[in-house]
Amino acid sequence: MRILCVDVGTGTQDVLLWDSAETLENCPQLVLPSPTVIVANAIRAATAAREPVLLTGVIQGGGPCHWAAEDHLRAGLPVYATPDAARTFDDELAKVERLGVRLVSEDEAAGLRGVRRIVLRDLYFDTLLRTLAAFGAPTALDAVAVAVFDHGNAPPGVSDRAFRFAYLARTVNAPTGLAAFAFLRHAIPPELTRMAAVAASLDPSIPLLVMDTGPAAVLGALEDPVVRATPSPLVVNVGNFHTLAFHLAAGRVAGLFEHHTGELTRAELERYLDRLAAGTLTNDEVFADMGHGALIADPAAPPPSRTVAIGPRRALLAGSPLAPYLAVPHGAMMLAGCYGLLRAFAAHVPEAADAITASLGPAYQPAA
Repeated sequence: MRILCVDVGTGTQDVLLWDSAETLENCPQLVLPSPTVIVANAIRAATAAREPVLLTGVIQGGGPCHWAAEDHLRAGLPVYATPDAARTFDDELAKVERLGVRLVSEDEAAGLRGVRRIVLRDLYFDTLLRTLAAFGAPTALDAVAVAVFDHGNAPPGVSDRAFRFAYLARTVNAPTGLAAFAFLRHAIPPELTRMAAVAASLDPSIPLLVMDTGPAAVLGALEDPVVRATPSPLVVNVGNFHTLAFHLAAGRVAGLFEHHTGELTRAELERYLDRLAAGTLTNDEVFADMGHGALIADPAAPPPSRTVAIGPRRALLAGSPLAPYLAVPHGAMMLAGCYGLLRAFAAHVPEAADAITASLGPAYQPAA
């Protein structure tokens, strides 16, 4: 069985071509610039060349590409975008127009001349297959699994941050555990428009699972044997753009918070982790600090017995008195999200579970 796993972040996209016929260490692995970084670089090249930009395609991750588009507009250069591409910046298209982006239909876009055309998408499927094939890797796939960070399509007037965290809070202790944040193609909730855009960009004949990046990374961190042996871990994923922390107790989520990494100093992150561990962190204080929110699901849970850090910016906790354990699941920290995707795939596709378990080992069971 062969599954292409792609964990799409703000700085990198982390790729694992998992093959049940290979030992895990011999499966091809890639850490590449993320789609939003690729698009941002293309926009900056157009800015340097004084060329108008046309954005087409589908919703993808924002951040760097959004900032590059704003810089392009500030340089006095036009940015055109089709509606689906424009929703990368905001689901409310009137807000995108207020930024200065000129919305055009697909037909109008086809007729534009003298513009640099840039296609937006989170999944560079054909490019990844060509790259893998160039090194002789087999590319006949049984499925694709993709992780993206989805704010969701908030109703007008509702904060994207609050809308996303409400989704996290109501999903967090579903019977399927963290795998509840993953969906097969046919089951993607309509409000999760970025996940739906991934599905729309992939041939419908290819089995697909999509998952939220934060829970995927935490689920992957549980592959580390030290973390598995920890009765009540506090796992913090310090991503390039978002930080998400889960306090786990008896296999369930006792508490969590989500924030923007760029808004946090080491001292601030330590304070949030301490308050999460104590069960005293409030949603209001995180939201007021430009984070997404916090939830204490079990105030009576035992305190964490270990703090675990993963993510490309986990050095934010370097030297911290919390002394976090730096998890390295299956020897590859940057692939934690891909391992989480595989575990979620096994939970949603039972016929794949035996092959995935044979490769990764038994699924996580809380330490006594």
